[in-house]
Amino acid sequence: MKNIRNFCIIAHIDHGKSTLADRLLEYTKTIDAKDLQAQVLDDMDLERERGITIKSHAIQMDYNYEGEQYTLNLIDTPGHVDFSYEVSRSIAACEGALLIVDAAQGIQAQTISNLYMAIENDLEIIPVINKIDLPSAMPEEVEDQIVELLGCKREEILRASGKTGEGVYDILEAIIKRVPAPQGDPEAPLQCLIFDSVFNSFRGIIAYFKVVNGTIRKGDKVKFIATDKEYDADEVGILKMNMVPRKEVGTGDVGYIISGIKTSKEVRVGDTITHVKGGAKEGISGFEEVKPMVFAGVYPIDSEDFENLRTALEKLQLNDASLTFQPESSAALGFGFRCGFLGLLHMEIVQERLDREFNMDVITTVPNVSYKVYDKKGNCTEVHNPSGLPDPTLIDHIDEPFIRASVITNTAYIGPIMTLCLGKRGILLKQEYISGDRIEIHYDMPLGEIVIDFYDKLKSISKGYASFDYHIHDFRPSKLVKLDILLNGEPVDALSTLTHVDNSVTFGRRMCEKLKELIPRQQFDIAIQAAIGSKIIARETIKAVRKDVTAKCYGGDISRKRKLLEKQKEGKKRMKQIGTVEVPQKAFLAVLKLD
Repeated sequence: MKNIRNFCIIAHIDHGKSTLADRLLEYTKTIDAKDLQAQVLDDMDLERERGITIKSHAIQMDYNYEGEQYTLNLIDTPGHVDFSYEVSRSIAACEGALLIVDAAQGIQAQTISNLYMAIENDLEIIPVINKIDLPSAMPEEVEDQIVELLGCKREEILRASGKTGEGVYDILEAIIKRVPAPQGDPEAPLQCLIFDSVFNSFRGIIAYFKVVNGTIRKGDKVKFIATDKEYDADEVGILKMNMVPRKEVGTGDVGYIISGIKTSKEVRVGDTITHVKGGAKEGISGFEEVKPMVFAGVYPIDSEDFENLRTALEKLQLNDASLTFQPESSAALGFGFRCGFLGLLHMEIVQERLDREFNMDVITTVPNVSYKVYDKKGNCTEVHNPSGLPDPTLIDHIDEPFIRASVITNTAYIGPIMTLCLGKRGILLKQEYISGDRIEIHYDMPLGEIVIDFYDKLKSISKGYASFDYHIHDFRPSKLVKLDILLNGEPVDALSTLTHVDNSVTFGRRMCEKLKELIPRQQFDIAIQAAIGSKIIARETIKAVRKDVTAKCYGGDISRKRKLLEKQKEGKKRMKQIGTVEVPQKAFLAVLKLD
């Protein structure tokens, strides 16, 4: 056990974690040269296309150092703020972390928040400056930033390049020398922490775990403490590029278990596996439930696919424990699910994965956040969906979630960023210089304002230099109104939103204009209206497509023409009563991109 090292890699998005992980695998000869490709651990097509890591991946490497054989368990983690839950799970299974900082960009917001997470879990931090081969690299300045942030010595900071492989052997040496061996008792009752799971259509559900105490062997009778279900360990083993079966997995090691579990509800991330006979009485603590930030309805385009969508979401949830969902129905879209996501990118990725991995065509409604609604008697209900809002006459006040946001940027972009944050009802708390021309600005902002397009706008006004991180802070009362969109007097519940009083009129007007462009013309006039309660605040009309019925009257009496026009008018009126307006999926998505 003294020769096992468990470590993860944490960094801001795009600082070169996956490339460095490739080099570690190559230099420890875990992968043959012929299998080598860029971003080896990112095995999802989506991850390769976008160049981001979505899932954390575990892999075991063997390395010979000064005549001794060491086992290194690497868990590669995502860098995007929407996947920080993946990072927290990986950190729970490790004793050390490589903190990677880009030599050209320096420390950014996500670096800091992931670092705090690692420090809270008492991980040994090894700072690494990556991409030192870049012409724009400034390792000295970045070293100053790291020393200031971590309070470490300069000589503890390693310099490396994932691209050229420079400094990789130093990193391997540092992992062996600095990261402590796992603490655990091989003789104690078995306790394994589940940190991930995947679905395999032939073998059932495969759970990945770290053995904290005891040893798990093939054929053992095991039980999962949280669900209290018992299973046979058909196969246990370790994770290399593929799964490698072993007779037993000992204390401190990371491995997998296959026990023919069929239903996804029985495996929970953060659960503990123990033996049925003489097992541990309680689970391992320290795993927090994930809190979704953004809620949106996901509906199948064909209502018969409802059950298939449920199965697809359950399988996806195994692989992505931060996705939550519950059934709901809507007048316009039929039966579907209310899903909770960690952010907009997470929502986009889930939609994309449903399409690619499960061939599900879905409609997603406008994303929103959860509010606390207090009635006149002082009772509080949590509302995730504008249509769940009680009658306005019964509401005393509504509390909305506020976040504590930190933006790290170059001083050149302070002006536009402050304008953006104030436009989103942000309250400036403080600003502090990190080093030279880099500044950290702290804001309190309503989560509902940043949920739609804040991140995209921040990136574009700062030319990609500003980095953003946030956590939920508290709930505060605010003046919110429900904005309904009516088509021919019928409310479309999928398009209703809760918005602040000050923004409601302009938002309603922009929505009507946008929908006018996107909804196809019909045989009758379509009135698009935005309403707050019974008060209409904006209106646009889509004119009817009509046939020229008077074309056959060349000359002649006006009454003949009028008769034909009146007849047409009657027909249009009848058509309007029975006609329905189809809202295309583009219209739901357009609401997200209103500028």
